[in-house]
Amino acid sequence: MDFEDDDLPYEEEIIRNPYSVKCWMRYIEHKQNAQKSVLNMIYERALKELPGSYKLWYNYLRERRKQVKGKCVTDPAYEEVNNCHERALVFMHKMPRIWIDYCQLMVSQCKITRSRRTFDRALRALPITQHPRIWPLYLRFARNLPLPETAIPIYTLHFPLSFLGGLTRFTDQLGKLWCSLADYYIRSGHFEKARDVYEEAILTVVTVRDFTQVFDSFAQFEESMIAAKMETTSELGQDEEDDIDLELRLARFESLITRRPLLLNSVLLRQNPHNVHEWHKRVKLYEGQPRQIINTYTEAVQTIDPMKATGKPHTLWVSFARFYEDNEQLDDARTIFEKATKVNYKQVDDLAAVWCEYGEMELRHENYDQALRILRKATAIPARKAEYFDSSEPVQNRVYKSLKVWSMLADLEESLGTFQSTKAVYDRIIDLRIATPQIIINYAMFLEEHNYFEDSFKAYERGIALFKWPNVHDIWNTYLTKFIDRYGGKKLERVRDLFEQALDGCPAKYAKTIYLLYAKLEEEYGLARHAMAVYERATAAVEPEERHQMFNIYIKRAAEIYGVTHTRAIYQKAIEVLPDEHARDMCLRFADMESKLGEIDRARAIYSYCSQICDPRVTARFWQTWKEFEVRHGNEDTIREMLRIKRSVQATYNTQVNFMSSQMLKATTNATGTVSDLAPGQSGVDDMKLLEQKAQQLAAEAEQDKPKPKDKILFVRSDTSRSELAELAKQANPDEIDIDDDEDEDAEDGEPDEVQLEQKSVPTAVFGGLKDD
Repeated sequence: MDFEDDDLPYEEEIIRNPYSVKCWMRYIEHKQNAQKSVLNMIYERALKELPGSYKLWYNYLRERRKQVKGKCVTDPAYEEVNNCHERALVFMHKMPRIWIDYCQLMVSQCKITRSRRTFDRALRALPITQHPRIWPLYLRFARNLPLPETAIPIYTLHFPLSFLGGLTRFTDQLGKLWCSLADYYIRSGHFEKARDVYEEAILTVVTVRDFTQVFDSFAQFEESMIAAKMETTSELGQDEEDDIDLELRLARFESLITRRPLLLNSVLLRQNPHNVHEWHKRVKLYEGQPRQIINTYTEAVQTIDPMKATGKPHTLWVSFARFYEDNEQLDDARTIFEKATKVNYKQVDDLAAVWCEYGEMELRHENYDQALRILRKATAIPARKAEYFDSSEPVQNRVYKSLKVWSMLADLEESLGTFQSTKAVYDRIIDLRIATPQIIINYAMFLEEHNYFEDSFKAYERGIALFKWPNVHDIWNTYLTKFIDRYGGKKLERVRDLFEQALDGCPAKYAKTIYLLYAKLEEEYGLARHAMAVYERATAAVEPEERHQMFNIYIKRAAEIYGVTHTRAIYQKAIEVLPDEHARDMCLRFADMESKLGEIDRARAIYSYCSQICDPRVTARFWQTWKEFEVRHGNEDTIREMLRIKRSVQATYNTQVNFMSSQMLKATTNATGTVSDLAPGQSGVDDMKLLEQKAQQLAAEAEQDKPKPKDKILFVRSDTSRSELAELAKQANPDEIDIDDDEDEDAEDGEPDEVQLEQKSVPTAVFGGLKDD
């Protein structure tokens, strides 16, 4: 090879860096316009130094193909290019681009056999993920073949592979694809191959829908095989070999149907191998098969990751141990429990449940000392302490703070241990600050049963120091009750201090019980005035919805202790603080009490006060009660006064309704348009003034139906005749005059006239006890 002067720098460079692709590529680019033989020689020199360079091989092969382009396919130059490709494939056999170019080169030379073999070599050499790049060229080559004998094997090879490829590509149609592949083999007469496809599909699909499609198709295939065999046997006769074959097919079909629940369970476990519930179901499916049950439990506890588990993974360990226990293999059950306690569960409660189940198993077999030893081991302080909710630490370092384990240990100590050991357990629970109000109460009750009363009260005190409201409610309630039962009135000042301490910061929701207990204490062992003071405080401390009931209790106890006259102040306060609904009830009861005491004027004043919160359209019961009261104890003047008040109250409520109407009009105006839209032509008037005018107009319309009083308020005459009034009065009280309620309705029809009253002596009975004889 002759060198030119301008080649010298490149030659020197490749001598210095013979393994540099960049140096060779710069030299090749420099010699692009040189003779083909010179360029090929440089490529050959480069590939001798760098035989594994894809870049050099790719460019070299492309250059060699360009050199033979346009020549006759019988030209020897083509064979040289073919040999060059073969040499390249020694190093580049995993490069699909080299194979594609080589296959296309062979197809362009019309060499059918060599082309087919080259395609086959490419499929064997390349990974299956690269096959989709080869198959389109291969199939196009097969379609253009003049010989169907050669094309058919190519399609036969590709068809099952293209469904297999679809299985990875169309994951939402796996059932149909597997069934289609099996159907292809069935139509081809390869029944065993079809059965293998069905079995593989059943063991790989991950959805119930796909499983159902494949299983139904598989069952239908087996049925058709049985039917075909029976039909063939009936036509050609039956021999021993046919009987065996038919029995085999029937056994296959029966086995398939029997396996369906297990196969479906396997599908669900493939979806989520950490599904605890499905593993339990799988164990039940193997009922009566001990070896399979043990294998299933073993596989389950080895497969499930507690951190990813759906459900409670510890239940599998417990069920596994219970299986051995039921079969009287206690040593194996203990081994399972010991392994279960070393599993790193997600929740501390799971490990605590394992320890408790372990202890309960020993109790069932009356191994009491062993049960105590297990629970004491579970609650032992670990070498490395950790907080209960510290998820960064394993549960084994946190289970010593599990209340579930401590509670069971406390129960066992109470039943099997000594007083001191039990007390030590309860003290340890409180020191760890994991006690609940119920634990505190149990501890105090335990001490009380052993006659350690003051110690039990100290336990209550420790619990009160641990908890705040509302959790401390049960402790206070039990403590106060037990203290009163124990000492009664002997330590009155101490128990009073306890009540005051309990009520300090007590929410209104829980105050009622404590106040009633406090008042009961004062009634039985203290002073009545103290009890009344407690009731007085209770009416203000309880929740608003309980005040009415509290006032009722207060009134009842005050009446029993001091008499009914002492309840007047209570009634007055109740009427002031209670809502209208309950205040009306209190007024009626208050007025009834006064009337029974003969205080008619006081009762009438109460009715008059209460009438201001009684809308006649809603509270008809109140007005009927007042009317009956006036019929019994009043006269014509008092009845007229009641009717006047009724009209006045009704007018007040009507005005309120009119005001609400104006507010609704304002809201509607804001929602639908401006005031100027409602009152065109008055754009200069303020919007609020227009609204006030409209409200006044509505109020005036409402007032038209009411009587318009003159200079002073006068009573009105009813259309009812005086003889009818007298008749009504005689029915209730022969000495009284009754005026019906219709009077105020009739009075609204026109202007009231001044009434000419007749003079009549008033019977003495009307005055009750108000007038001396």
